[in-house]
Amino acid sequence: MTSRRIIASDKDILEKDDHIRSSPAASEKSDITPAVPISVILKLLAFTAAMVAGPIGSYFLTVNTIFRGNATLAGATAALVANVVLVVYVIVAMREDQTERRAIEEAAKKKR
Repeated sequence: MTSRRIIASDKDILEKDDHIRSSPAASEKSDITPAVPISVILKLLAFTAAMVAGPIGSYFLTVNTIFRGNATLAGATAALVANVVLVVYVIVAMREDQTERRAIEEAAKKKR
């Protein structure tokens, strides 16, 4: 059996790739900004904390003080608080989306 001889003048794949041509993206500086603004992340974290602490806190606050040991009514209150947090989150998200659309539309009008 014969084997292929390695010739010093042959270039391997990596050397050929370097000298063929560099891509246009290689010369540009990469964009490392986050895809989501920090304000959106902070809002999400705040609503996550509210979704955890709100219902649990409302349950334990109402089970012995308002409902005098009735866990069913305290659980219903916790469910109500969870739904309120969810609805408020949806409203805030919709308003944020509308402000982004308005900003894009105003930028398009200014370019004209």
